[in-house]
Amino acid sequence: MKKEIIVVGGGFAGVNFIRSLKNSKDYNITLVDKNNYNFFPPLLYQVATAFLEVSNISYPFRRLFRKHKNVKVRLGELIEINKAENKIVLSNGELKYDHLVIATGTISNFFGMKNIEENALPMKTVDDAILLRNTMLSKLEKATIEKNPEKRLELGTVVIAGGGPTGVEIAGMLAEMKKNIIEKDYPELRGLDLPIWLVDGSPALLSPMSEKSQKYTLASLTNMGVKVKLNTQVKDYVNNEVIFSDGHKINSQLLFWTAGVVSQTFRGFSPESFGRGKRLIVDGYNKVIGTENIFAIGDTCISIEDKKFPGGHPQLAQVAIQHGKNLASNLKNIIKGKEQKVFSYHDKGTMAIIGRVKATADFPKPKFTITGALAWMMWLFVHLFSLINYRNRIKTMYNWTISYFSKDQTLRMIIRPK
Repeated sequence: MKKEIIVVGGGFAGVNFIRSLKNSKDYNITLVDKNNYNFFPPLLYQVATAFLEVSNISYPFRRLFRKHKNVKVRLGELIEINKAENKIVLSNGELKYDHLVIATGTISNFFGMKNIEENALPMKTVDDAILLRNTMLSKLEKATIEKNPEKRLELGTVVIAGGGPTGVEIAGMLAEMKKNIIEKDYPELRGLDLPIWLVDGSPALLSPMSEKSQKYTLASLTNMGVKVKLNTQVKDYVNNEVIFSDGHKINSQLLFWTAGVVSQTFRGFSPESFGRGKRLIVDGYNKVIGTENIFAIGDTCISIEDKKFPGGHPQLAQVAIQHGKNLASNLKNIIKGKEQKVFSYHDKGTMAIIGRVKATADFPKPKFTITGALAWMMWLFVHLFSLINYRNRIKTMYNWTISYFSKDQTLRMIIRPK
C-alpha cells in the first residue's frame, strides 16, 4: 500500500517537495495550508506598492496539482501533532500520516513589542500586502484634505523598520513612487516632501551581503531621497509616534515592519525541539531531532550538522527549494532501499533590487559582486523564472514592461471586502 505523506505548508519548500514526488506509485500526498493558493514572497512588496496584482504572484493549489494523481489539498490550519498516534489535529479535523513534513515558513517577529505588533504593518503574506497597500493609499487620500500641515506630513511619512532585502526593496519602490507618481495622482500634495525613513539596528544595510553591496545600496537609496538610519532600532510605536532606541521620535501613521521573522510553533513538540528563532532542529536528512518520521524543510528548520553553516542555513528561497527536492529524493531512496543523501546547500548567490536599473548581486564561487544595470537585469530574470508557472511569468512581465516605460502603473485601487 502507498505510504501517506502530509505536507503542512505550500511555500517554496512544500511545493518543490510535492512536485518531486508527483504521480509517485509509492506515496500519497496531502498538502495542508491555511490558504488555497501558493504565492511568491520575494515580490510581495510590489503588490504592497501597487506595481503588481495579487494574481501575478499567486496560483491556486488545486489548479497547480490538478494533474498530480497522488496529491490532495486540504484547507486548514495545523493545531497539534500527535506523534504517538501519527496524526495531526487541524482547525477542521484530523489526518493520519506515515511521514509528516513541516514546511510552514516564518511569521513576523515583533520581539515582544505589543504596540508595534498591534499597529505596525508587516509584509509576510498576501493579506499583509493588501492591507499595507490599502492603508498607504488611504492615508494619502486623507492627506489631500487635511488642513493641518503637521498632520498632513504625519499621514504621508513612511518609516520602514528593517534594512534587509525586503526593507531595501520597498524603500526603493516608494522613493520611485514619490518621484514619479505622487504629485501626478495627488496634485493636492504637490511641493510637500513626504519623508521615507529606513531604519536598521545593524551598522549597514543588507548585513549578510558583501561590503560592496552594502555601500552601493546605501549610496543609491540616499541619492533617491531615502533617509537611512543605522545602528538604531524601533523600540515602540505610541499614538502615531515611532520611538527609536537612540531616543529620536518621528510622527508617522505608516510604520512598515520588515525587521525580523520567527518560525511558527505547534503543540506536540517539546521545547528542546526548537533552536534559534523557534526553528525546528533537524539532522542532515531534515528529520526533526527526536522523531522517526517527522521532517522539517525550508525556513521553519535549522540544521546543526552542516559545519559550513554553524548558525543554520540562511532563510532563503534557494535553501527551501533544495530542502524540498533533497527530502523527496531521500524518501524515494528509502522505498528502494538505497542510501539517503545528507543535505548540502549549494549557494547560488544573493540579490537585492533597489530601484529602476539599480540592484546588487553577490556570487560565492568565484567571489564577486555585480551592481547597477546588469545586476538589475539578472534580478528581473531570476525572479521572473522563479514564479510558479508560465501564466504568472507572462502577467508579471507585462506589468513590469508597462512600469519600465511609463514609470507608472494603474493598480492603485483601495479594495476592502466588507
